[in-house]
Amino acid sequence: MGGPGLWERGFGRNVGPRPNRYDFLAFLAVAALLAAFLRASREAAGSLSPEPISLNPWHLPEYALRTGFRMGLALLFSTLFTLVYAPLAAKTRLEPFLVALLDILQSVPILGFLAASVGALASLFPGRALGYELAAVFAVFTSQAWNMAFSFYQSLKTLPRELDEAARLYRLRSLHRFLRLELPFALPGLVWNAMMSMSGGWFFVVASEAISVGKTEVDLPGVGSYLARALQAGDLHAVGYATLAMLLTILLYDQLFFRPLVAWSERFKYEERPGEAPARSWALDLLRRTRAARALGETLAEALLRRAVAFGGVGGGGLGFPRLLLPALLLPLLYGAYGLFHALLALGPGEWLRALGLGLLTLLRVLGILALAALVWVPVGVALGGRPALAVRAQALLQFLAAFPANLLYPLAAYLLLRYRLSLEVFSAFLMALGTQWYLLFNVVAGATALPEDLKEAARAYRLKGLLLWRQLLLPGVFPYLVTGLVTASGGTWNASIVAEVVSWHGRTLEATGLGAYIAKATEAGDGGRLLLGILAMSGFVLLLNRFLWRRLYRLAEERFRL
Repeated sequence: MGGPGLWERGFGRNVGPRPNRYDFLAFLAVAALLAAFLRASREAAGSLSPEPISLNPWHLPEYALRTGFRMGLALLFSTLFTLVYAPLAAKTRLEPFLVALLDILQSVPILGFLAASVGALASLFPGRALGYELAAVFAVFTSQAWNMAFSFYQSLKTLPRELDEAARLYRLRSLHRFLRLELPFALPGLVWNAMMSMSGGWFFVVASEAISVGKTEVDLPGVGSYLARALQAGDLHAVGYATLAMLLTILLYDQLFFRPLVAWSERFKYEERPGEAPARSWALDLLRRTRAARALGETLAEALLRRAVAFGGVGGGGLGFPRLLLPALLLPLLYGAYGLFHALLALGPGEWLRALGLGLLTLLRVLGILALAALVWVPVGVALGGRPALAVRAQALLQFLAAFPANLLYPLAAYLLLRYRLSLEVFSAFLMALGTQWYLLFNVVAGATALPEDLKEAARAYRLKGLLLWRQLLLPGVFPYLVTGLVTASGGTWNASIVAEVVSWHGRTLEATGLGAYIAKATEAGDGGRLLLGILAMSGFVLLLNRFLWRRLYRLAEERFRL
């Protein structure tokens, strides 16, 4: 603890405050981004425009700006949620309750959150677009936050033993320990999961911008609503334009935000020996070459860190949780449970058993596709994570593949199934995997990237190869991240079952037997009782998986596979 800590490695030393040409370039870039932010926020806070979405491609830059603004705002809220929720789940007595609640939240369909929030938020701002904008941001938030929270929770639970012992030796209090050790250690994995969460948000961008809940139909200007309008009109050229706009927006996020974060977060990688050449980012290099901007940023960062550490203090203690907040959490849950009981009682035990039986069939699809996806993507993720430069070059492509709304391929899948007389009972599992397999890949890449170089060098010295290398180093090293990927992919796969078990093509519908199809049909019919039963059954299966499978795997990762 006598040398520079993880934060000091990241920030480096101050440089002279005199501006140079790079300060001028950085100022222009920040000014352009600020102008775009102000334009998008002004439009979002304006009056609700009844103008229909135009398929003229010249409108796409404006639509892409609005979509990018919503996605970035949702990611900001997801990050704040993660930094608060994950430490509470990992370091308080409420851990079982908070982790189970997180499992339930990720099992609730995204469209369910949208349906629940649209009316309430729109009523707060009558005649204004802000309510619907907030509903769209909230829908994207619910597709991002759970994955990031699970990632950060896993990092907090698998902190290396020597760091934990050093924190105890110096009697660091919670906030000091969090800022100096836990957050820097978790940053590399958190950045990769933030990219995955951003990609997951793109999966639901059509539903969040082309809002259709009951009698409410609102099209917010954006790439998602443009894409929905193009699909409705059957305009394949417009679909191509929307896909191109989506790709360019993802590339901008990659170059200006995620790539610099990946390169910067490698400085917090926990190891004692240098590894391969670090990832590079032209945007980060530009910031590092500035003088005035860098000095100002480092001064502000050090002042904030000093203030936070002084607030946290030293001298022992754990992370507390106000006991008065517990009734505030439990009372709404008890009231909601009372309402659910009356709604479900009218359906009868026979309907309950039917929902449970359908859930078992969907459970088999979920577990089968997770196992198959792990066999495919774990080796790929380890290969990419072991070569950081290659991973950085591939991340834009991976983000686009993960971000592409896989549900747009479902009509094509329905056509192929009908054309070749294939069964949706089997192939629905592969449709469920299209949008969720990336959770596994991104988490495994993060785990392989975090492997200390000294362990890799030891493996090379002992000439570990093949299965022995996997058993002794690679699989134990990425196992905690793999568990996080499986947990988040599991929740996403349950969610995807609602649209994957019922697919249509030109008026012909294919339906698989499962809980996802049960929920989809109840939603379409407006059957609130069966919809609640389906969501409750899905949440119950997620909780059982958490209790008997994921919790045990997390415990195994914490006890046997910590660095």
